Amino acid sequence: MKRITYFLAVMFCFTAFVPEIKGETDKKEKIELSEKEKARLEEINLRINEIKAMDFSELDKAERKELRKELRDIKNETKALKKGVYLSLGAIIIITILLILLLD
Repeated sequence: MKRITYFLAVMFCFTAFVPEIKGETDKKEKIELSEKEKARLEEINLRINEIKAMDFSELDKAERKELRKELRDIKNETKALKKGVYLSLGAIIIITILLILLLD
């Protein structure tokens, strides 16, 4: 049991501090957006710039809360437009542990 915990600790240390390897990671596929999606992204950018230019000290608590909700909705919409697959750190750790256990 001590060997396994030692091995896992060493593995996590090495994977946590590995420098980014250049190569195929730079060759991401460019996502082509339709004209409608491009127009929507432009609208989103304009709205975000408007919100950044606002003076929040003049707004009351409900208005600030509404702006935060709007920004969260915009963030979710832009993620959906990018159509990417994202893995969290926890998911990556679980996958590596499962691979170690299954391949032993």
